[in-house]
Amino acid sequence: MIIPIGADHAGFELKEQIISHLKELGHEVHDHGCYSNESIDYPDFGHPVADEVESNEGMLGVLICGSGNGINMTANKHQGIRSALCWTTEIAELAREHNNANIIALPARFVTKEEAIAMVDVFINTPFEGGRHERRVNKIACS
Repeated sequence: MIIPIGADHAGFELKEQIISHLKELGHEVHDHGCYSNESIDYPDFGHPVADEVESNEGMLGVLICGSGNGINMTANKHQGIRSALCWTTEIAELAREHNNANIIALPARFVTKEEAIAMVDVFINTPFEGGRHERRVNKIACS
């Protein structure tokens, strides 16, 4: 699976750890930055991930910033994106199962490396349940 990933400076170290984990599992990772702990603007790294996911049906992405909020809001400005801010594996699972989320947003300052990796694993391995949830998901996008 190809997985685009992006982060701001607060999420840089966690991004690097998640990339290593995903590559160990055999995934191809498209790293959209940032590339250091130097202060940057999260939209500059959230938009490229959202663009790639939006352009590739079925692709899932990962975004990380300090609280997860800013980068999540950035991604959700894209019409074809359903980015979910997650802080537990249960929320990550439900985001995929019930909301067909295509990006997971993580709060680097509020989760451990182990929690983040577990959430990413659950997120990429959980299928969308469809059924009654599909009707609801189809109502999310603005016309």
